[in-house]
Amino acid sequence: MPDDVVIDMPLTDTHNPKVAVHHFGPADMAPLDTTRGIASLTVGIPSSRKNRQPDGPSSPPRWKTPEFIFYYIVFVVVVPLMAWVPIRLSSPTNANYPFFRHQLKPGWLFGREVDNSDRQYRAFRDNIPALSLLALVYLTLQWIYVRSAIGSTSAIPKDNIHLVPYVVFFAALYLIGLHGTSTIKILIILTVNYYIGKGLRGSRIGPLMTWIFNASVLFANEWNEGYRFSSLHPSLAALDIFEGLYPRWHISFNITMLRLVSFNMDYYWACKIDSTWARNDTPRQRDAKTTQKERTSTPHPLEFYTYANYLAYILFPPLYIAGPILTYNDFLWQLRRPQEISRLSVMSYFIRFLICLITMEFILHTMYVVAIKDTKAWIGDTPLELSMIGFWNLIIVWLKLLLPWRFFRLWSLASGIDPPENMVRCMANNYSTTGFWRSWHRSYNLWVVRYIYIPLGGTKHVAVATLLIFTFVALWHDLSFRLLAWGWLVSLFIVPEMLAAHLLPQSKYGHYSWYRHVCAIGAVFNIVMMMTANLVGFVVGTEGVLYLSRQITGSLEGFRFLVTACCCLFVGVQLMFEYREEEKRREIFLRC
Repeated sequence: MPDDVVIDMPLTDTHNPKVAVHHFGPADMAPLDTTRGIASLTVGIPSSRKNRQPDGPSSPPRWKTPEFIFYYIVFVVVVPLMAWVPIRLSSPTNANYPFFRHQLKPGWLFGREVDNSDRQYRAFRDNIPALSLLALVYLTLQWIYVRSAIGSTSAIPKDNIHLVPYVVFFAALYLIGLHGTSTIKILIILTVNYYIGKGLRGSRIGPLMTWIFNASVLFANEWNEGYRFSSLHPSLAALDIFEGLYPRWHISFNITMLRLVSFNMDYYWACKIDSTWARNDTPRQRDAKTTQKERTSTPHPLEFYTYANYLAYILFPPLYIAGPILTYNDFLWQLRRPQEISRLSVMSYFIRFLICLITMEFILHTMYVVAIKDTKAWIGDTPLELSMIGFWNLIIVWLKLLLPWRFFRLWSLASGIDPPENMVRCMANNYSTTGFWRSWHRSYNLWVVRYIYIPLGGTKHVAVATLLIFTFVALWHDLSFRLLAWGWLVSLFIVPEMLAAHLLPQSKYGHYSWYRHVCAIGAVFNIVMMMTANLVGFVVGTEGVLYLSRQITGSLEGFRFLVTACCCLFVGVQLMFEYREEEKRREIFLRC
């Protein structure tokens, strides 16, 4: 799904050379307290608890009021129905079953077949054993390397910079195994980008040349499908023989491109900012732990922006394929100031990953909505059935992205590097357009805010920045009209929420009893618009959404369903509101 962006509104412009250098504070690495009731299910992120203020005072709990008891009744009736509808549509007794049966494969759960037809998720699912073995090998060799390094010296290292040679060596083998001789192409692009950044140093031309070069590489990669050596010169045709396990290196290079920009921009700002504090760091500062925001915005001494550190950052094996995305500053601070990542927090995260994986397996074995969508096997389906096909496809999109991101983040945590959590909320636990993008592919959102939103003027030019950002995000994902339409729809759908927030601010009207219900009505329209945009961009495209819309709204039955669905969404939004109020009571502030 949208690998997405969030137009977050930063508290300060961290790229202003005149900004004061942050003082380091304690890292927020502790797992959530399970004594905090239902709010303990919330995914913890840095600063979600500390030094944050809520938008307003939290209200008294409503969980046991007659209003919410009614909501519970609706919930326990509607949610099982939402699951039962796609399960029934996936039954062999369904009239459309023969049209999508060829998409199914033998499964392992309940003796049922499995819908493993999504190409993107299949690539991850089928390779989970191999990736797990690779992660274990990497972690084992890292442990041996560290022990041998400690054994050869009399003092225990105070940082992890000594890991750079190991990371670069393993990454080189990793790249050769994945992409074969295309590793040469990748290294050439990386080297050219490095010398663009280093050669132009603090020149204003540096950022411009960085963006021109990386945008050109993305377009050229897409246009030439990664370039075959034989197309460059016939004498190089022999190099095309060894393609590696994943020949389509240009597909995952979109993620790599973000790191290339990050290194050059962070180096540019480091050249512009007085780095005296960073050069003269004291032992007390060396022992201090940093927050994610501080690590991102605080530059290093210029001598730390080396080619070896650059390669270790760009090609860091746990995050190379899919992220999450770290900035160069953050990555290197975590090597210079190792974070305290407890075994308990890693195990808790592993359990979360397993629960999500089992949930995905259950859905793929019982709801064949991807196969139904791909084959358009929905002729004769009711508006309720069509809407559930779309809804569960969106749930699968969310899970198919969440699982790889959490797997690679788990690997990174176990190796000592803490990248941002990409998915903070469940896809179905969102009612705000801006909040949704803050919680969806969060590391990408943070990258966009730092390297595009703030340089474009931030809050000074919100409308222009929003349109340009979502256009970039759409083209970054894929050069297609479908995703351009998605980007422009998202930009358009953000406007009503911004206007409503301006006309009916919580600070002025939040104490009125009617305010919560008016917000819930607006949230229902938000949800419908977000689902429409994401169905266009990542599920059925514009034609598919137009077909679904005609079927749902083109009859009296469809209209009745639409009204009923909006009422059910209203109930769901009220539960979401109260869950966030519960988070406030527990001093959790996620802003999404």
